[in-house]
Amino acid sequence: MILIVGLGNPGPRYAATRHNIGFCIADRFAERNRVGGFRSRFDAEFAQADVGGERVYLLKPMTFMNRSGHSVRSALAFYKLAAADVLVVHDELDLPLGDLRLKVGGGEAGHNGLRSITEQLGTNEYGRVRCGIGRAPGGASTGADYVLDGFSLADQPLVELLIDGAVEALRHVIERGMSSAMNVMNRKPKP
Repeated sequence: MILIVGLGNPGPRYAATRHNIGFCIADRFAERNRVGGFRSRFDAEFAQADVGGERVYLLKPMTFMNRSGHSVRSALAFYKLAAADVLVVHDELDLPLGDLRLKVGGGEAGHNGLRSITEQLGTNEYGRVRCGIGRAPGGASTGADYVLDGFSLADQPLVELLIDGAVEALRHVIERGMSSAMNVMNRKPKP
C-alpha cells in the first residue's frame, strides 16, 4: 500500500498557483488511472484505487500547507501505514521549472508542507516527488509571493510536461519501487 500526498492549498484563490502543483498532479494521476472521485476524509480530499496491482490512497490535505501533516498522520494511523509508505508530491524552488527529482528523506528546504509532515510523523524518512518550479527571476518577489502566484502562459508547456512526468514517476514507484524510480527518473534529461 502507498499513500500519495499531493500538497497544495484549498480554495479557488490558490487553485492555479505554483504551490498547488501537488494537487494538480494528484488530480491528473487520478484521472489517468481511473481512480474514483475524491471525497472528504482526514481533513482532506481522499480517494483510493488499485493501480498496477497495488492499493493506492490519494490525499490532498485541505488544512492549508503549513498544517498538511495533520491529514497525513490521520490517514497513516487509520490505515496502519508507516512513513515509508508515504510519497509526497510538492513544489520545489531549488529545481528549475520542469525538473523532476525523487528522493527519500532529507530536509524541508523551507517548505512548510514538508515541515508539517515531518513534525507530525516524527521522521523525515518518507518519499518525495520534487517538482521544480524554479525561483523568481531576478529575486523580484519573496519565495512566498512567488509560490502563491500562477505560472505564466509561456511556462504552461513545461508545466504540462512536469505534471505528466510526475504522474509517470508515481506509476513507476507503484509498479517497480522507489529505488528503481529514482534510478530512472532522476537521470532523465530536462524536456
